[in-house]
Amino acid sequence: MTYWLAISNRENSDVSIQKNIWGVPKRYINTIQRVKPGDTICMYVGQKTVDKEILPPAITSVFEVISPMYEDSSAIFTSPPKLGNEVFPLRVKLKPAKIFKKPIEFKPLIPKLQFITNKKMWSGHIRGQAMREIPENDFQTIMSAAENE
Repeated sequence: MTYWLAISNRENSDVSIQKNIWGVPKRYINTIQRVKPGDTICMYVGQKTVDKEILPPAITSVFEVISPMYEDSSAIFTSPPKLGNEVFPLRVKLKPAKIFKKPIEFKPLIPKLQFITNKKMWSGHIRGQAMREIPENDFQTIMSAAENE
């Protein structure tokens, strides 16, 4: 089993939670082809300002992957402005393992996460990617933080 950090925005995290689907652009085919049924996906969302309130980067949910990658161009995801009409057609079906009522703040986890080697410039380990593999220890760190909420 492999653990993944899916890098998203809050709108698309909500789509994944509602429809039990995760999708990425075609340029990430080499990454999503490595995702297999039984793998675990932690949904990361970046910082967002809503009505002058800053919502911090967070983990919103955890899923089990239940399908191999498939292609579907139906427009269910919201494309960020810089990606134009991207539909995130390379997809996997998901089964919810844990949907956090209160998302787990990401920044307090950074000192404990092994995959983030540069703790000061941590966003470089996430920015520009649709998803990345994380060690099992990092998954356990995320789940431990959820238990302490």
